[in-house]
Amino acid sequence: MAELEIHHEVEGADPLGKKIGVLASILAVLLGIVTIVSHRAHTDAVLFKSDANDKWSYYQAKRIKFHSLELGVDLLNAMPDRGPAANLTLERYEKEKKRYTHDSDVAQEDATKMDEKASHVEDQALRFDFGEGLLEIGLVLTSLYFIARSTLFPIVGVISAVIGIGMAVSGYLL
Repeated sequence: MAELEIHHEVEGADPLGKKIGVLASILAVLLGIVTIVSHRAHTDAVLFKSDANDKWSYYQAKRIKFHSLELGVDLLNAMPDRGPAANLTLERYEKEKKRYTHDSDVAQEDATKMDEKASHVEDQALRFDFGEGLLEIGLVLTSLYFIARSTLFPIVGVISAVIGIGMAVSGYLL
């Protein structure tokens, strides 16, 4: 059986490589944090939008009831000979119309606020996404040092990562 000889090439100590390795690890941790924050923001935006849709459905239900009462009023007013029961029904319909108008106005206001909140969180999520992407680019570029042994990659990687961190932080400042 032939003997197999394994040659180990050992390069001299690379202190810059150790520092870049630690830098890449730090960027990976920051990337993980921004990714989690981004995903949470997207989830919150979906939940807020769902709540807004529920509120809009409630608003529509109140408006449909209001319009049904208007139809009832029109039908009762079209009757040539109305009795006292019809007049009592008209009075009750007018009170209910006021209640449905109030309820639908409140529901519309709540739905609009929830839509605005969802939009705000979506804007935050977009900034977190940009920050995440730039941090990913920074991590990859920084890691390319170990293949190319060129300090240009970590420099550009750190610049990308700093911009990414700035974008992510700006999501909180909205």
